[in-house]
Amino acid sequence: MHYVSTRGHAAAQNFSEILLGGLAPDGGLYLPAEYPQVTSAELDQWRTLSYADLAFEVLKKFATDVPEADLRELAHKTYTADVYRNARTGEDAGQITPLSVLEEKDGSKLLLQALSNGPTLAFKDMAMQLLGNLFEYTLAKNDAKLNIFGATSGDTGSAAEYAMRGKKGIRVFMLSPHKKMSAFQTAQMFSLQDPNIFNIAVEGVFDDCQDMVKAVSNDHAFKASQKIGTVNSINWARVVAQVVYYFRGYLSATTSNEQKVSFTVPSGNFGNICAGHIARMMGLPIDKLVAATNENDVLDEFFRTGIYRVRKSAETYHTSSPSMDISKASNFERFIHDLLDGDSERVRALFHKVETAGGFNLTGDPGSDGDEFTKIARFGFQSGKSTHQDRLATIRDIQQRYNVTIDTHTADGVKVAREYMVPGVPMIVLETALPAKFNETIREALGRDAQRPAGFENIEALPQRFEVMAADVAQVKRFIAGHTGL
Repeated sequence: MHYVSTRGHAAAQNFSEILLGGLAPDGGLYLPAEYPQVTSAELDQWRTLSYADLAFEVLKKFATDVPEADLRELAHKTYTADVYRNARTGEDAGQITPLSVLEEKDGSKLLLQALSNGPTLAFKDMAMQLLGNLFEYTLAKNDAKLNIFGATSGDTGSAAEYAMRGKKGIRVFMLSPHKKMSAFQTAQMFSLQDPNIFNIAVEGVFDDCQDMVKAVSNDHAFKASQKIGTVNSINWARVVAQVVYYFRGYLSATTSNEQKVSFTVPSGNFGNICAGHIARMMGLPIDKLVAATNENDVLDEFFRTGIYRVRKSAETYHTSSPSMDISKASNFERFIHDLLDGDSERVRALFHKVETAGGFNLTGDPGSDGDEFTKIARFGFQSGKSTHQDRLATIRDIQQRYNVTIDTHTADGVKVAREYMVPGVPMIVLETALPAKFNETIREALGRDAQRPAGFENIEALPQRFEVMAADVAQVKRFIAGHTGL
């Protein structure tokens, strides 16, 4: 399995060669030269596998240069009941991503796939825990060291830091928008006192943080001298790890491979739903992939109109589903590459226009950049938008009807999923976090605090360690260079 850049000007590499990096040298994102395919016979065999064994079967199709015995060991080290200990009790105990039916009516079925049982109570743990083990494995084989540089709008940062804390040869430098995460999210990151963890609160929004990560990734001399790697959603291994739970969700919701399911995914940076797109391209019988956005609706606008229009920092709303407060979806380029049938020169031109003109138009109208909008239906994408009032109403409704508390991002997903349910096709909403992470909004919606798993009772009161900086790439580079004594 070889990987190529979406922009076509980077040499093909194998999985291990792209594992520790982010952007390709030409500024593009890595994709397989061809998507591996899954047969019906394989799906039948996978129905009874544990999550760890399913992860191994999916991963080995992409990481063909990693010895299978090592890959299996890494999967079993990662996906254990001890690591994903916040799973529900009873019949779901020990399951990594339990699936539950939320509602059934008029032949339609709405399900929740729980992805927030890991150490930071968010779906990002599903990939990040594997990434931490893969990084440590690869660095040890090469007697190498790595400085991870990333950005977070809420959950990626804590998931990365908990996955990398104490890992030999690894330091983490994580950017986050100052005072724009929930109190719980902030405390999860900033309360870590591990000497290899550095939190930088940026005076700006998430897109400012993300832009600085891309700027550093494109400074090849600095990246090489400081041994910079990334764990953001542009990291291919993270996306592949997320592909696994689409297979698990499908196999849990169906009894035969003739059946189809749809997924609704709360989406800001297009990483989570991009994994669903890849699963569908591999042959998983997915009917629709529904992107649910909040007030920062750049993705909903594209899938409704064919116009991709990024927002400036001043136009980015600070919402009650803050992990989706993103107006430039960094993984979106992978889908556009597939939509354009792998035309890397056109991808390069379109995303150059994103940087210079703020977006592109694929409607085919006079003056547009192409006419591919009609092709989107072939890939199964649909979209919808949810607002703060929608979130409050959905959280209250789900609590009253089913005695289930959902977080704000999952509420966005449920609200939009209900708009696209059809008889005979189960709709799976990917849960993104436990409600305790967004207690301020849960209290507003329900008049009470969200339940907290053991060990998180007073996390906001813990001492916090972080640096506040301007959105200045040069200043951040100086900080990294001054704290990389691995």
